[in-house]
Amino acid sequence: MADPTVSYLAFDTETVADGELISKIRYAGEGLQPRAAVDRYRQELRDKYDSDFIPYTFQVPIAIAVGKISADYRLIDVTALDEPGYRPHVLTEHFWRGWDRYRRPTLVSFNGRTFDMPLLELAAFRYGLSVPGWFNVGAKSFEQYRNRYNLDAHLDLQEILTNFGSSRFNGGLNLATNLLGKPGKMDVQGHMVQDLYDRGEVGKINDYCRCDLLDTYFVFLRTRVLFGEITLDHEQGLIAETKTWLMKRADKTPAFASYLERWGDWVNPWK
Repeated sequence: MADPTVSYLAFDTETVADGELISKIRYAGEGLQPRAAVDRYRQELRDKYDSDFIPYTFQVPIAIAVGKISADYRLIDVTALDEPGYRPHVLTEHFWRGWDRYRRPTLVSFNGRTFDMPLLELAAFRYGLSVPGWFNVGAKSFEQYRNRYNLDAHLDLQEILTNFGSSRFNGGLNLATNLLGKPGKMDVQGHMVQDLYDRGEVGKINDYCRCDLLDTYFVFLRTRVLFGEITLDHEQGLIAETKTWLMKRADKTPAFASYLERWGDWVNPWK
């Protein structure tokens, strides 16, 4: 039985390119092997842009970290889905079925509206999964879960901080997290995921995903202060509780230990 106290599901995904699809779509008839197709596409992107990150339409999930959060904003649990298999089709199914089993709690992400949710929707399409709860197209437009402004369905923290894209959030989650004194990006960063995967270091990718999930949770808490739903003191109390929660589990979860090693506290200018 799913825990009925879960009101929010914070999540983060990491992805890798589908080399076979890239070879077939972008380099049809050339007979490129998957790895070579990915390398070529990345080089083409580097030649034109500052990033070699391949569009999500050519990617599949290789890590999904989920944080279960109670109605009073306490972190209940952090899970890396389909560990240690990390199979893209199973990851996708676990994400969508989990959301249903927990009675469709509010999803919380950072930039999920632009990347994570389209990726997971397309993955459901690719793997033949039905997600009628999310695609509730028969509802009124403002009640549909995919409506950009339905914050009860999906709370994209970047959308909140940019007034739904009215400005550009330079620095991303790393900046938002560092404003709060937390580690942000550590040993692994997003642009390294493809290379880690190619070296078989999928566990390391999932550790990184867990840390991004923790960053997302702390940014979420500060938005609750911003919205006036909790006080600053309450937020700081929740952060202290979470630190204790992580310390109790750090010996079994290396990602938590790494996060705690770089832990920082927000400096309160009012004191």
